[in-house]
Amino acid sequence: MPDLTPADASAVFERLTAEISKAIVGQDDIVRKLLAALFANGHVLLIGVPGLAKTLLVRSLAATLGMDFKRIQFTPDLMPGDILGSELLRDEGGKLEFEFQEGPVFTNLLLADEINRTPPKTQSALLEAMQERHVTVARRTRTLPSPFLVVATQNPIEHEGTYPLPEAQLDRFMFSLKLEYPAAAEEVEIVRRTTMGDVEELQPVTDGETLLALQRLVRAMPVSDHVMRYAVALSTATRPGVTGSSQAAKTYIEWGAGPRASQYLVLGAKALALLRGKATPESEDVRDACPVVLPHRIVPNYRATGEGHDAHALVAMVLKEVREPAY
Repeated sequence: MPDLTPADASAVFERLTAEISKAIVGQDDIVRKLLAALFANGHVLLIGVPGLAKTLLVRSLAATLGMDFKRIQFTPDLMPGDILGSELLRDEGGKLEFEFQEGPVFTNLLLADEINRTPPKTQSALLEAMQERHVTVARRTRTLPSPFLVVATQNPIEHEGTYPLPEAQLDRFMFSLKLEYPAAAEEVEIVRRTTMGDVEELQPVTDGETLLALQRLVRAMPVSDHVMRYAVALSTATRPGVTGSSQAAKTYIEWGAGPRASQYLVLGAKALALLRGKATPESEDVRDACPVVLPHRIVPNYRATGEGHDAHALVAMVLKEVREPAY
C-alpha cells in the first residue's frame, strides 16, 4: 500500500479509539498508549486489579484491528509447548512422520492473561518470540506472523501462587500500563451498558497491512538530537553511581534502566507524536512516554520501600530533576 502520512496515522487512531469506546468506558490514556505501542511494534504489560476490563480491552482492540487473535490463560501447570507448539508423530499410510502443530503464539495479537501465574520456565518461552519474532522448536526456527504483538495482564494484589516476572522479561515490554479504578460517572455508564440490553459488537476499522505501514512510518520519523539526548539523559538519571545520575537515583534506586529504556522512550515518543498528527516528536512526547517506559525497568532500594516510594513515584522525581539539554 502507499506510504502513509502523520495525518493518515492520526485518522486511523481516531477510528480505532471511537470503535473501542463502544466497549470500553473511560481509560482514554490507557487506550492511547496501548495504540501507541501497537504503532511502534512494542509489547505491553497491563497491570490492574480484577474487574478493570483488562481482558475486554485487549479483545476489543483485536476486534477493531481485524487480525488474528489468540488468548492464553496462564496457569501453574502450563508448559512451554502449550505456547509454542510441538511436533506430533502421525501415521501417513504406514509411514511415521513428525508434523508440527502450531501453538497459540502463532498469531498477530496474543493475550497472555495473568502471565505471572505460570512458572519461569514457561514465561521464558515467550522471550524469543517477543524479542526476535520467531520461535525455535525441535531445532527448527519458525517465523511468527507479522505484525506480532504480546499484551500481558498481571494482577498486582495477589502473591499466592504467582511467579514474579524476571527483569529480562520485563525489559521486553515496551510499556507497562497501570489501570486505575473508573470515576463514579464512568462506573455508572459501565453498569448501564453491561446490565441493560446486548453489548454492541465491534467492527474492524483497519487491517494488518495498514498497521505495518504505520509501524514503518514510526521508524522513518526523524528525531532531533535534542530530543534523543533528553531521552538518554532520563534513562541515565535512573542509574545510581554513574555520571548523570539523579539525586533520586542515588537515594532511592538500587538498579536503573538500561539502554533499551532510551530506545523505547524515543520510539514511544515518536508513536505518541504520530497519534497527534505530528511529523516528529518533541520533548513533551518523551515526558509523556516516561511514566510507562521507566517504572518497570528500575528497582527501588530498601530506603524507598521504607519511605513508601514506589517505582512510579521515583520516575516522577527523576522527571522533575532532569532538565532538557540545551540546543
